[in-house]
Amino acid sequence: MKAILDLCISFANWFWGIPILIVIGGTGLYLCIRLGFPQFRHFGYICSQTFGKMFSRQEKKDGTVSPFAAACTALACTIGASNIVGVPVAIALGGPGSVFWIWILAIVGMVSKYAEAALSVKHRVKNEDGVYVGGPYYYCKKGFGNKFGVILGTWFAAALMIEFIPSAATQAASACIQFEFMGIDQKVVAIVMCVLLVIVCMGGVQRIGSVCDKLVPAMAIIYLLGALIIIFANIGTLPGVIGSIFANAFTGRAAVGGFGGATVAMAIRWGAARGVYSNEACVGTGAIGHAASDVDHPIRQANWGVFEVTVDTIIVCTVTALAVLCTGVWTSPDAGDGGTLAQAAFVSMYGAGFTQYFIAICVFLFVFSTNIAIVFYGEKQAEALFGTKFAKVWRWIYIIGTLIGGFGVTLSTLYSLLDFLLAIVIIPNVLALLLLAPQVKKLQHEFYHTPGMYYLADKAAKESKKSSKTK
Repeated sequence: MKAILDLCISFANWFWGIPILIVIGGTGLYLCIRLGFPQFRHFGYICSQTFGKMFSRQEKKDGTVSPFAAACTALACTIGASNIVGVPVAIALGGPGSVFWIWILAIVGMVSKYAEAALSVKHRVKNEDGVYVGGPYYYCKKGFGNKFGVILGTWFAAALMIEFIPSAATQAASACIQFEFMGIDQKVVAIVMCVLLVIVCMGGVQRIGSVCDKLVPAMAIIYLLGALIIIFANIGTLPGVIGSIFANAFTGRAAVGGFGGATVAMAIRWGAARGVYSNEACVGTGAIGHAASDVDHPIRQANWGVFEVTVDTIIVCTVTALAVLCTGVWTSPDAGDGGTLAQAAFVSMYGAGFTQYFIAICVFLFVFSTNIAIVFYGEKQAEALFGTKFAKVWRWIYIIGTLIGGFGVTLSTLYSLLDFLLAIVIIPNVLALLLLAPQVKKLQHEFYHTPGMYYLADKAAKESKKSSKTK
C-alpha cells in the first residue's frame, strides 16, 4: 500500500507541473481558436446577459434553477481558499509576473468553461425526481454515443466521487483551524458546518441554487470590500504594481527571504498553476451546476461559464493580488511560501484583532459554499452510476468527510492524494472537450445566426426598446 501511495504522489507531483499547464492551457487555447474567441467577440452581449441580469426575477420550470443560481452553484465550488491563499503563494514563489499568467490562464479558461456549460445543457437529462442533471458523464455518454463515451463518462464520474471525499475533509479542516484563536474547538465548527450542510443539501437542487445565489455574492462582496479598501489606501503604489506585473511576467522576480530571484519559467509555472486551481477550467465540475439552469439554449448558459471565470479569477484573484502587492508585504523576509501574505496585507490595514475575525469568517463562508457544491456534485456522480436511491445515501459520505476535517485528522497525505485524484478526473474531461468541440461550434452558430431567435431576437428587442424610448 505504501508503494502504491508513493507512486500516486510521485505522479501527482509530476503532473501538476508543466504537463498540467500544457493540457489545460493547450485545451483552452485550442477551443478559443476553434470557437473564434467568443469571450472577446461577444463580450458586450455576454456582460449584458450575465452581469446585467444577475438579480432579475425569472420564473423557473420544475426541476430547474435560474441561470444565475446555476452559475453561483458552479462558483461555490471554485471561489474558495485558493482565492485568498493560492494567489499570494504564486506571488511569493513566482514574483508579481505570476499574476499576468493567472490572467492568461483565466482568459483561455473562459472558453473551456463556456464549452463545458454548453455541452452540459445540450446533453442533460431529467432524473427519476424530475430534476435536470448533466455534466461530463452525460456529455461523454450522449455526445459520443458509443462505448468510448461511456468509458470516458464512467471514468470521470467514478474518479470525482472518490476525489470529493478527501476534498470535503481538507476544505473543512482549513476553515475549522481559523477559529482556534477564539478558543472555539475545531470539532464544534465542523459540527455546525455539517448541520448547515444537511439543512441546505437535503432541500435538493432548488434549495442549493437558492442558497448559493445569495451566499456566493454575499461572501464575495464582503471579502472584496475589505481588500478594495486596502488597495485604495495604497492607491499611490498601484501604477508601479501594475507595471511590475507586466514587466516581471517576462523577466521574473520573487520575494526576498531566501529566493534568489524567480525565472520567467517560475512565474509561468506558479501563475498558471494557481489559475487552474482557482477557476477549475477543464476540470468539468462547474458543468454539473450549469446543467440545472432554466435556459432556452445551451449557449445562453455557456455565457454564464465566462461569467464564472471572470468573477472567480479576473475579479477576486486580481483584488487579492493587488492587496498583497500594493502593501508590499510580499517583499518581507518573513514571506515564506506566501501562505499568510493575504492575512499580512489585511493586518497592515486593520490590525491583527479584526483581521483574525474577518479572515476566519471569510474562509468559513468560502469553505461552506464549496462543500455545498461538493455534496451536490458528488451526489450527482453517484446518481449517474448507481441511481438516485444510492446517491441520496452517498451524500452522507461527504457530510461525514466534512465532520472528519474538524477532528484533528492528519491530512498531509490526503492533500497529496487530492492532486493525484484530480489529475485522474481532468483527463477524460479534456479528451471530451477536444473531441466534442465541433458540437459546441454548431451550437454557437445556431445561437448567434438563427434569424428571429436567440441572439438576433435579443438584439432586435433591445433595438426596439431603444427606439420606443427615443420616440
